[in-house]
Amino acid sequence: MSFDYKKEYKNLYHPKKQPEIIKVPKMNYIAVSGSGDPNQEDGTYHKALELLYGLAYTIKMSKKSEHKIPGYFDYVVPPLEGLWWSKDKQKIDYAHKENFAWISMIRLPDFVTEKEFNWAVKTATEKKKQDFSQVKFFTYDEGLCAQVMHIGSYDDEPATIEEIHRFVKKENYQIDIQNPRYHHEIYLSDPRRTKTERRKTVIRLPIK
Repeated sequence: MSFDYKKEYKNLYHPKKQPEIIKVPKMNYIAVSGSGDPNQEDGTYHKALELLYGLAYTIKMSKKSEHKIPGYFDYVVPPLEGLWWSKDKQKIDYAHKENFAWISMIRLPDFVTEKEFNWAVKTATEKKKQDFSQVKFFTYDEGLCAQVMHIGSYDDEPATIEEIHRFVKKENYQIDIQNPRYHHEIYLSDPRRTKTERRKTVIRLPIK
């Protein structure tokens, strides 16, 4: 059976519906940075996702190629994640998505070193005839955070975020959004297949 990070690390991918404190370990990702409205058709965000999934599946399907990655085990590609901020301020302004800045990313298994990442970029570029140079090997040490499971529309997130803020203040912590620790989302539902009111998104904010 394929290793499923969502099932094996429920504390990271299935938080409660009420805010909670979590210490997030250092992890490696493939990542693409950009800016602009994520809902724009054929925009930079959608192109970034195409690159991320293309590379993620190149790594996963390496098991069928002549290239053997040391320590490889079969796994389910982890969910899409995103770090978000507004280009001119810390607080995300949902009314002006054109001002969004973001890092879209997918977690890598520990056996994927930077050397194997470089192999995957080269292989994907040759096979798919696309430029994957925007994709970076990204190590993220997120540390202490508050998180919650948001269910519903992405546009309804501000109310959930306010709930996290109240919880953090009550627990005598402070929101600590500063480079490279940003507003973090993990997308557990495919928006193409899941009704808006049932979409599950982990929302995580760094604290101190």
